[in-house]
Amino acid sequence: MMKKITDERLQLKNLKNIRVLFLIQNIGILGILGYDLVTKGMDGMTSNPLWFVLIITGVVSAYLSMSISVDHESDKKSPNKGLIISLIVGALISIVVGIFVSLTDGFGLTNGIVIGGIIFICSLAPILYIYYLRTKRKD
Repeated sequence: MMKKITDERLQLKNLKNIRVLFLIQNIGILGILGYDLVTKGMDGMTSNPLWFVLIITGVVSAYLSMSISVDHESDKKSPNKGLIISLIVGALISIVVGIFVSLTDGFGLTNGIVIGGIIFICSLAPILYIYYLRTKRKD
């Protein structure tokens, strides 16, 4: 049975070791995916299960980083104001992308609305998560 590390210096060293291992693992995954990209093309690379591992790891890493960045913010920010600004920016980006898609050859207005809507819905998850973290920290 392993004992829990209580020395802060050893805990920090352990975290640094984990960071190095994570970096080496990601370099290995990117190397394999790069090889697949060169030999099999984009479809071959994205059909590799490592592609999904890389995407999921990136998303989880981003969400974990959000909680750290919210804790690092100053207390003067209003969660409601940040939510409104984020929603407006997300909506504007979705509208612009939707317009560009609908103006592209082979795509119509319906495609632009669908893709813009998908981008807006996907942007809601991190926006609402940050709002939740800010309100939780404020309480």
